[in-house]
Amino acid sequence: MTQHDEQHKQRCPACDSGTGTQVGQKNGVSMLRCQNCATLYAMNYPESSSSDNYEGYYDEHNLTVPAFVHRQLRTIIARFDPFRQTNRLLDIGCGSGVLLKAACAAGWEAEGLEVSGPAVKHIRGMGFTVFHGELADALYPTAHFDVVTASELLEHVPDPQALVAEVVRILRPGGLFWATTPHGRGASARLLGTRWSVVCPPEHLHLFSLSGMRGLLKTAGFSHPRILTHGVNPFEIWSAVRNRRQPAENGAGGEGEHDRVASSYQLNEMFTKNQLTRALKATFNGVLGLTRMGDSLKIWAVK
Repeated sequence: MTQHDEQHKQRCPACDSGTGTQVGQKNGVSMLRCQNCATLYAMNYPESSSSDNYEGYYDEHNLTVPAFVHRQLRTIIARFDPFRQTNRLLDIGCGSGVLLKAACAAGWEAEGLEVSGPAVKHIRGMGFTVFHGELADALYPTAHFDVVTASELLEHVPDPQALVAEVVRILRPGGLFWATTPHGRGASARLLGTRWSVVCPPEHLHLFSLSGMRGLLKTAGFSHPRILTHGVNPFEIWSAVRNRRQPAENGAGGEGEHDRVASSYQLNEMFTKNQLTRALKATFNGVLGLTRMGDSLKIWAVK
């Protein structure tokens, strides 16, 4: 790596500030906290493409999702209706294809983009159009889509500024960018620091703060992005605080991405079983939104 490359690695992926200070290490990677916007990010990581890193990411164990996820996505997709003009929707990092399925059921002409070969094969088998590769290589027409989605993706990509700029280009004026990504200044990040399982380089390269994500979106061309914070896993916080120990470094933050997603599914399913638990979840998320302490950033950005 050249000196120029090393200096570039040390700049914040959200605001491009060079004021990051080291807050610890995880999986042999130094983690920096931006002193300008408080985004947490990896100082250095292997020089490889997303395609290389995620070719074998999906298999039969994570290409299916629980029924409640389908129900939640139908609710989210319904909120995209005011943006329907061309009727075209793109899901970046479409994974198992569950969002594409929900969008298609709602009448959208939905297509996806995915770097994992097994996932692409799976989704094409469902009958969807999917580009296999990076967004920059897809060469979609300018102002082509009404809606572009990216669920739990931005924390993985080496250059989120370039990706969001490309999203702006392919969205029509007035189109919607909907995305979710972990919150680097939420309750878990503040209480657990690098012990939080979501801090897992080189898989997760950056965890954005609310202000960092807002700045990134505005710089790309979204004038008034709406960002909410939702969710927290109280079991992980309690376990980590009680044990006061660093999770084993296994390349995925100690727990592993698949295990972490599975535990998140279990927690969410528990809170959607009946009207009372759904009300409790809504109240809890309302508090997390007001205090800006939720562990997930929910992005609604209109071009």
